[in-house]
Amino acid sequence: MAINVGDLAPDFTLPNQAGETVTLSSFRGQRAVVLYFYPKDDTPGCTVESCSFRDSYEDFVAVGAEVIGISSDSTDSHKAFAQKHNLPFTLVSDRDSAVRKAYGVPATLGLLPGRVTYIIDKEGKVRHIFNSQFNPKGHVEQAMGILKTLQPA
Repeated sequence: MAINVGDLAPDFTLPNQAGETVTLSSFRGQRAVVLYFYPKDDTPGCTVESCSFRDSYEDFVAVGAEVIGISSDSTDSHKAFAQKHNLPFTLVSDRDSAVRKAYGVPATLGLLPGRVTYIIDKEGKVRHIFNSQFNPKGHVEQAMGILKTLQPA
């Protein structure tokens, strides 16, 4: 069952690249969350996507959002990936793909884990979903555009 715009984002608690636990609901009432699912650490498209989020990270912070990347890679893999590319945000390890399944992230061509970004507002509701395996930079552009519309006037 896929998550849709307007749904409450499924909560999760997963380890990050530092081995600390991250719980999505801990951001509720505090910050919006850009939750991006990606296939695999240190692959070409995922590196482009993650580095694009890195390059815009201060802009996300400025609009009150936290960026969280999520894949089935191990915490050690995430740590190496984050260090290699100077990623300033959290990467969480969804080893059994339970969170990917809870969100209904589709596989590309039935094989590759999908590349989908969810914009979750401060109340924990999904405000936008962008699904594109082959436009990794588009995830950053879409996320920032939506977050700007959520800002108070």
